[in-house]
Amino acid sequence: MLDLLFNGGEVIGFVAAFLTTIAFIPQVLKVLKTKSVEGLSLTTYLLYVSGVFLWFIHGVNLESLSMIIGNFVSIILTLIILFFIIKSKK
Repeated sequence: MLDLLFNGGEVIGFVAAFLTTIAFIPQVLKVLKTKSVEGLSLTTYLLYVSGVFLWFIHGVNLESLSMIIGNFVSIILTLIILFFIIKSKK
């Protein structure tokens, strides 16, 4: 496990994954609190979640724990926002 963590810059990867993933937490909390997605673009979030999913698959192929964990959490957070965007369109 430690080998995987420190191999090939995984520490930098974990810091990057942490920072980019927590960047979405305020948006998710705001959407959950207000139940409003006004001003959020469905297209943007669909493209973003597609790209993050591909980064997740790439991380699995590379066996990069930082890419796997960071992108998995980002997918979950983005899916929450997408759920509310789609729900608001009905």
